[in-house]
Amino acid sequence: MSQIKLINIVGARPQIIKASAIGRAIRTHYSNDIAEIIVHTGQHYDKEMSEVFFDELEIHKPHYNLGVGSASHGHQTSMMISGLEEVMLKEKPDCVLLYGDTNSTLAGALAASKLHFPVIHIEAGLRSFNKTMPEELNRIMSDHSSTLLFAPTNTAFKNLMAEGFRPENSPPYTIDNPKIYLTGDIMLDNTLFFAGLAEKKKATFLDDLSLTKNGYILVTIHRDTNTDDITRLKEILVTLKTLAEEKDIKLVMPLHPRTIVSLKTRLKELYTELNNCKHILIIPPVSYLEMILLEKSCKMIMTDSGGVQKESHFFKKPCIVLRKETEWIELVNNGTAKLVGADPDRIRHEFFNFIDSQRDFEYPAFYGDGKTAEFILNEILLLFEKEEDL
Repeated sequence: MSQIKLINIVGARPQIIKASAIGRAIRTHYSNDIAEIIVHTGQHYDKEMSEVFFDELEIHKPHYNLGVGSASHGHQTSMMISGLEEVMLKEKPDCVLLYGDTNSTLAGALAASKLHFPVIHIEAGLRSFNKTMPEELNRIMSDHSSTLLFAPTNTAFKNLMAEGFRPENSPPYTIDNPKIYLTGDIMLDNTLFFAGLAEKKKATFLDDLSLTKNGYILVTIHRDTNTDDITRLKEILVTLKTLAEEKDIKLVMPLHPRTIVSLKTRLKELYTELNNCKHILIIPPVSYLEMILLEKSCKMIMTDSGGVQKESHFFKKPCIVLRKETEWIELVNNGTAKLVGADPDRIRHEFFNFIDSQRDFEYPAFYGDGKTAEFILNEILLLFEKEEDL
């Protein structure tokens, strides 16, 4: 079989990280079989949220950067589709690889499927069952444009079956005859690989912030449902500040630029109070390796991020989810993640439930064995081998 050409589309911080696992597996095991073309849409375009990750994770710089930047959903997605279509027509890939649920994912799925390039979707089948979330629409439309769908959990696999995908499909696989897989989670690959690297490259990071192991709670807030709704954002932050003071524990908040803008422009007084509170440490967005260290060494995590929820499980930390729903429902069913939304009473209840618990929580291997990238690439190669045979 001749070498296949794979376009690897990234656009947001988590996708850059996921792409590092695929790129590393290609270089280690499949360099003679797969030629990788990285296309960065520019969805996250400032250095701290994107370029630094290519450097830190030793990922090859993108072959193309569309530089789309921030815009409304429709405008941003349309610019991405146009730019990706141009790249695909030039490169003529054998397949297009997508991650997750961003506008970059949706744009890649639409551009590739309309040009009849097979779409491969990593993190397929995840559902929050809330279609008011842009991410939910992106997930569904990307899945239904795909030829190979890699579900990270049993729940995600069952979601695909409920939507009509058939695990018994036989090759040749196409957009009309797709193949679904239960794979495990590609982010576990990265967590296992980079945890040691973080200790070496960022040895003084926690000391520089005067943080001690299990001596703080990590808080991340970035979803627009929380940052753009000022009432919700205020309720969450006021509640967290009160809890930190009552329990005399530090909250470390690497805040997203969107969150900082909302605070500075619409909640100035609260922003000043947070900065002056000895129990609150607001820091700029951190790198992936720094985030690993913060997660690995904290006592508990409070977040509205899907990725951070999973990483809480990888590092065996209880997690309070500042949303009403989650795609990672197995964590909630396991009792190690709790959905609280922005409800002060529920946040308070679950905070003390975790912080005062004497339980030894169990963290089952929901997310595979840390070799998901290799599995995915092997199945991609089998797809084209079977096409040649047929």
